[in-house]
Amino acid sequence: MTDISSQDPATDLAAGATGARKALMATLAAATPEAVAEKFETLTPPAFDLVRQPETGLVMVRGRMGGTGSPFNLGEVTVTRCVVRLSTGETGSSYSLGRNKQKALQSAVIDALWQREDMTARIEAEIIAPLAKGQAAEKDTVREETEATKVNFFTMVRGDN
Repeated sequence: MTDISSQDPATDLAAGATGARKALMATLAAATPEAVAEKFETLTPPAFDLVRQPETGLVMVRGRMGGTGSPFNLGEVTVTRCVVRLSTGETGSSYSLGRNKQKALQSAVIDALWQREDMTARIEAEIIAPLAKGQAAEKDTVREETEATKVNFFTMVRGDN
């Protein structure tokens, strides 16, 4: 059996970059506005133009019963998006829940900087890794608190049968 992914190295590289960028954008979207602002202050971004200024709108959220049933409209959530273009040509975009326009702008600039070869490692080490580590620690705390309240039910066999 031939491995399709090894036939085109350029496609593999693009797929890897897409996955890494997805992870970057997901981490920024899940971060608090304060955490993004704190990390953004450590950067000195080049000049940038607003392609799409930060704007807030509504997005319909869909759900499925049991995760596998027919989809249904659950409700609407507020989302803020932004697109910037650095003076060096890279374009960054962001989407985040809520109405915080500053977070959307800073996240878009971070995304654009990440696309520069000379900044990728720095962005991942100084911004994304600490944010992801904090988010993982927060999830673990919630998981431990939830586990502490878990009730294990069991069935006893009665001799009435």
